[in-house]
Amino acid sequence: MPDLRGKAVLVTGSSTGIGAAVARGFGAQGMRVAVHGHSHPEAAEAVAAEVERAGGSAIVLRGNVRSREDCATLVRDAHAAFGRLDILVNNAGNVVDRRPIRDVDDELFDAVTELNARSVFACSRAALPIMEAQGGGTIISTTSLAARNGGGGRSVLYASSKAFVSTFTRGLAKEVARFNIRVNAVAPGVIDKPNIGSTTPPHQIEASLRQTPMRRTGTVEECVGAYLYLASQEMSGFVTGQILEVNGGLLMP
Repeated sequence: MPDLRGKAVLVTGSSTGIGAAVARGFGAQGMRVAVHGHSHPEAAEAVAAEVERAGGSAIVLRGNVRSREDCATLVRDAHAAFGRLDILVNNAGNVVDRRPIRDVDDELFDAVTELNARSVFACSRAALPIMEAQGGGTIISTTSLAARNGGGGRSVLYASSKAFVSTFTRGLAKEVARFNIRVNAVAPGVIDKPNIGSTTPPHQIEASLRQTPMRRTGTVEECVGAYLYLASQEMSGFVTGQILEVNGGLLMP
């Protein structure tokens, strides 16, 4: 995708998992990548080194995306480092903890919604003036299959926060299209991420695989193409407000 070469991108939550794979994929396109980490700074440094080995350039930014101030700082620092911000990938997110709603306290509610929903809002809000001023840009958020089906057992809060991301994507796409800003999202299904065992019980994974036509989990690398496609103006220039499903056929909306 030659139109991506030299473009500047910030990928939140890119020290591990899908975000790390996406950062590496952007690096292979010769892009300038801001790798973001919070809890795993050493892993973020390792991803940045992989981006550069792949042919891109990279900086490492650290911040807690649960904080609106940190979100604004991340976007500002990426813009300052690169002189522009062509693409924002709102990828940071997590189940945090599985509990039935009756057992969800205010602390967990805040943790899940701030991480998965408010971070997308805050980072996007910070990026919009930059993209408007430079004549356009692209925002890609990571939502989830859970946003459509309500999630697995004891994950209603997570599923609801991801449903916010999907709806926010569609609404924001309408709002900023006139500024040449495209807004889309990728919705992974059951992906073999490093933390999958800590966030999803084995019996739930097995149940999902029985319903998946491809009969397996996806890999983080198999998610990368969706982000590259949505980032490329040549490939998806007339695509906005869309949720691209990557789930092996588990859900076919």
